[in-house]
Amino acid sequence: MKLYINGNEIELDEACATLADLLSRPEWKERRMVVELNGMIVGRDNYGTIPLADGDRIELVHFVGGG
Repeated sequence: MKLYINGNEIELDEACATLADLLSRPEWKERRMVVELNGMIVGRDNYGTIPLADGDRIELVHFVGGG
């Protein structure tokens, strides 16, 4: 399945079926972020029920602390 994450084309296998599956990957796990799927912000409570489809466009915005 081909997804576009933050503007980059990424090929993922079918085991990555939901937003929760995607966000459990090591590169995003344990990060606090806002998720936008195809132009709509998705609430954290819905990550496990939102299926991913070929061609989906996802924006992941994470917070960075600093001073």
